[in-house]
Amino acid sequence: MLGTNIGIDLGTTSILIFVEGKGIVVSEPSAVAFDTDTGRLLAVGQKAADMIGRNPDSITVVKPMRSGVISDFTATKAIVRVLLYKVCKNMVFKPNIVVCMPSTVTNLEKRTILDLVTAAGAGRACLIEEPLAAALGAGLDIRRPMGTMVVDIGGGTADIAVVTMGSISISKSVKIAGNILDEDIIRYLRRERNIVIGEKTAESIKKRIGCAYLRDTELAIGIKGKYYITGMPITDEVNTTEVYLAMREHLEAIAEGVRSVLEVTPPELAGDISETGILLTGGGALLDGMDKLIEKRTGVHVIIPDDPLECVALGTGYAIEHMDILENNGGIFKTREEITGFKD
Repeated sequence: MLGTNIGIDLGTTSILIFVEGKGIVVSEPSAVAFDTDTGRLLAVGQKAADMIGRNPDSITVVKPMRSGVISDFTATKAIVRVLLYKVCKNMVFKPNIVVCMPSTVTNLEKRTILDLVTAAGAGRACLIEEPLAAALGAGLDIRRPMGTMVVDIGGGTADIAVVTMGSISISKSVKIAGNILDEDIIRYLRRERNIVIGEKTAESIKKRIGCAYLRDTELAIGIKGKYYITGMPITDEVNTTEVYLAMREHLEAIAEGVRSVLEVTPPELAGDISETGILLTGGGALLDGMDKLIEKRTGVHVIIPDDPLECVALGTGYAIEHMDILENNGGIFKTREEITGFKD
């Protein structure tokens, strides 16, 4: 095929782009800023994300991905087009692009992703399921007749899958992940402390002192927000236990999702998983104690790779270099005309 091969991890929270021969060259938040009145594109990625919570009425900032799928086609196309231009502006031919998707997306959602990527500048595009890409990016040999469980916790979904012989045997997508946990913290502080905070503050709290399993040592950090009753600015502290209590119900739901997949896994594959362990990737892998929670609820040890945030993007790169994996999983490169049935 003509053109450079590119892999895209099109995530709810961030977008990563892998270029064959170069590795991951782009990692930007999934955010787009428009002029509210004219619709003119103002910023994408980090520049747009920096505006969240601070933008005037004249600027609209959106996160165009929700629960791992496209919720705003125009905004998603805008950010993908801009980021692709950064890496493709000196290329003679349009790139061939592999895009990640949650394991349980519908056929309509698959077509929408392919339509978007080709509209944004791809010559040809195909899809790969996120758990499969995560396993490849972590360096696992998925071609073996050996069961491996992958749990990829991103910003919008927790994708759980059992992989064997180069394909996914069983999968489940739980629409609870990082963004929901941020909302849990916002609701808890408003309900229990009458403190109103924004989503960026909630995310910072989660990353700095959040935990999925109570720490031995209590931590606390200062926060800034508004006092709900008076509407006045306030500075206060929040501690680890409060953050844990805020997120506990949804964290348990993720762990229960892992249990439910194990319960329906065929005996031979389940035996393999008890030996090889559960691979935990995505931003959720960085939440303190997430591995311990899953271990306690399943009885299976959990492995976190060196770069859990980059595994999916790296996996797209591996798939590009080993086309048989894509072909065995229905990954057929298609042009925009083949996807939509219309010429541009």
